[in-house]
Amino acid sequence: MTQPTDTPAPTPAPAPTALPIALGDGTWRTDPLRLAIAAYLARYRGQTRRHAESDLRAYLTWCQLRGLNPLQARRPHIELYVRWMQETQHFAASTVSRRMSVVAGFYRTCVIDSVLEHSPADYVRRPNVPPESPTLGLSHLQLEAMLSTSRDSTNPCDFALVCLLGLLGLRIFEACALDIADLGEEHGHRVLRVVGKGHKVVLVPLAPAVGRAVDRAIGNRTTGALMLNTRGGRLDRHSATRRLKHLAADARIRLPRMHPHMLRHTYVTTMLDAGVDLRDVQIAARHADPRTTMRYDRARTTLDRHPNYILAAYMASGT
Repeated sequence: MTQPTDTPAPTPAPAPTALPIALGDGTWRTDPLRLAIAAYLARYRGQTRRHAESDLRAYLTWCQLRGLNPLQARRPHIELYVRWMQETQHFAASTVSRRMSVVAGFYRTCVIDSVLEHSPADYVRRPNVPPESPTLGLSHLQLEAMLSTSRDSTNPCDFALVCLLGLLGLRIFEACALDIADLGEEHGHRVLRVVGKGHKVVLVPLAPAVGRAVDRAIGNRTTGALMLNTRGGRLDRHSATRRLKHLAADARIRLPRMHPHMLRHTYVTTMLDAGVDLRDVQIAARHADPRTTMRYDRARTTLDRHPNYILAAYMASGT
């Protein structure tokens, strides 16, 4: 009787020899994976492209460490990537969802370009993102304390930074990218030329107080970056975050974590508190969808109307 022979194990898919993001060496012309990456990233530009590249790099690194060719991945592999982000890295649901959007977009481009017959990410389940934003922003009094502290700072760029984020609602990358040449006038209004998401250019009017803060940051300079770091170079998002943390500490604002987007969040909620119409707030914040504006406000409103305050007021005589 012939003994059955062992079935040879399947040969694992070859892993990329290097992380295929740097495309300056010309290998994208012949490497299908590099060409697919170049085709996907070519759809974006500016800050959006950098964010997409960062999220795609994370997935490609995960594949490389496991000897998996991304072009040979199947739905179970993508499901495992999601579980790894959730259970090993403990990423927030919004982070997992965002990174999966990039992965799904990459594979969708591969299908469009006939690199793959179908996308392995099509039926992958993503975590539910809560309707309210986890960032509560600052209260009205906390924003006033930040403005007062930054106004008294010896660094003139501190006051400009808080004004641009908290009173104009700029995103941190928009504020850091501003040049002195972006200042101008339009129909009698002093304006800033801001390059936002999707490389969209908008003119943002400057309130007098913000204009004075900007002039103070510029000083006698006529060219270059609008805001500088302590070394005289352009202020970047990391330096800005450190400055805001110091200012919050000096203002005695107790927060578990201070980051620039909290001031943009405060910009939205403060305008709603001031009675500005939701549609006008959406336009000022440059939100494509009004639900984004409502999401900023929902968590704050829920806390303000919490039944605990009603109960405390009802029992005030006994407490």
